[in-house]
Amino acid sequence: ALHLGPHNIFVMAVAPGFVETERVRDVIEKTGARQQSPLGRVARPEEVATTILFLASEGAEYLTGAIVDINGASYLR
Repeated sequence: ALHLGPHNIFVMAVAPGFVETERVRDVIEKTGARQQSPLGRVARPEEVATTILFLASEGAEYLTGAIVDINGASYLR
Protein backbone atom coordinates (compact mmCIF):
# COMPACT_ATOMS: atom_id res chain seq x y z
CA ALA A 1 0.00 0.00 0.00
CA LEU A 2 2.84 2.40 0.82
CA HIS A 3 4.67 1.82 -2.44
CA LEU A 4 1.66 1.49 -4.74
CA GLY A 5 -0.52 4.28 -3.33
CA PRO A 6 1.23 7.01 -5.36
CA HIS A 7 0.21 5.04 -8.48
CA ASN A 8 -3.46 4.87 -7.37
CA ILE A 9 -3.16 1.14 -6.77
CA PHE A 10 -5.01 0.06 -3.64
CA VAL A 11 -3.97 -2.96 -1.62
CA MET A 12 -6.31 -4.90 0.64
CA ALA A 13 -6.16 -8.38 2.09
CA VAL A 14 -9.22 -10.50 2.80
CA ALA A 15 -8.81 -12.98 5.65
CA PRO A 16 -11.80 -15.26 5.95
CA GLY A 17 -12.16 -17.62 8.84
CA PHE A 18 -13.93 -20.90 8.21
CA VAL A 19 -16.17 -20.84 5.15
CA GLU A 20 -19.05 -23.29 4.75
CA THR A 21 -17.88 -25.46 1.88
CA GLU A 22 -18.14 -29.17 1.30
CA ARG A 23 -14.37 -29.55 1.52
CA VAL A 24 -14.11 -28.32 5.13
CA ARG A 25 -17.51 -29.37 6.47
CA ASP A 26 -15.98 -32.19 8.57
CA VAL A 27 -13.30 -29.87 9.98
CA ILE A 28 -15.94 -27.31 10.93
CA GLU A 29 -17.90 -29.98 12.78
CA LYS A 30 -14.84 -31.45 14.56
CA THR A 31 -13.45 -28.07 15.71
CA GLY A 32 -16.75 -26.55 16.80
CA ALA A 33 -16.03 -23.54 14.56
CA ARG A 34 -19.70 -22.51 14.48
CA GLN A 35 -19.73 -22.01 18.23
CA GLN A 36 -16.59 -19.82 18.10
CA SER A 37 -18.60 -16.98 16.53
CA PRO A 38 -21.24 -14.95 18.35
CA LEU A 39 -23.32 -15.46 15.20
CA GLY A 40 -23.29 -19.22 15.75
CA ARG A 41 -22.21 -20.05 12.21
CA VAL A 42 -19.33 -19.76 9.76
CA ALA A 43 -19.23 -17.59 6.64
CA ARG A 44 -20.97 -18.56 3.44
CA PRO A 45 -18.92 -18.36 0.22
CA GLU A 46 -21.24 -15.60 -1.06
CA GLU A 47 -20.36 -13.42 1.94
CA VAL A 48 -16.66 -13.62 1.14
CA ALA A 49 -17.37 -12.91 -2.54
CA THR A 50 -19.58 -9.93 -1.70
CA THR A 51 -16.83 -8.42 0.45
CA ILE A 52 -14.29 -8.82 -2.35
CA LEU A 53 -16.75 -7.31 -4.82
CA PHE A 54 -17.17 -4.28 -2.57
CA LEU A 55 -13.40 -3.86 -2.23
CA ALA A 56 -13.12 -3.84 -6.02
CA SER A 57 -15.89 -1.25 -6.39
CA GLU A 58 -15.69 2.50 -6.75
CA GLY A 59 -17.12 2.89 -3.27
CA ALA A 60 -13.92 1.49 -1.77
CA GLU A 61 -11.46 3.73 -3.59
CA TYR A 62 -10.02 5.19 -0.38
CA LEU A 63 -9.52 1.86 1.40
CA THR A 64 -5.95 0.63 1.27
CA GLY A 65 -3.40 -1.06 3.48
CA ALA A 66 -5.75 -3.06 5.67
CA ILE A 67 -6.94 -6.58 6.32
CA VAL A 68 -10.65 -7.37 6.24
CA ASP A 69 -11.44 -10.21 8.61
CA ILE A 70 -14.52 -12.20 7.62
CA ASN A 71 -14.97 -14.38 10.65
CA GLY A 72 -18.18 -13.39 12.41
CA ALA A 73 -16.24 -11.86 15.32
CA SER A 74 -14.92 -15.27 16.34
CA TYR A 75 -11.68 -13.61 17.46
CA LEU A 76 -13.53 -11.65 20.15
CA ARG A 77 -13.95 -14.65 22.41
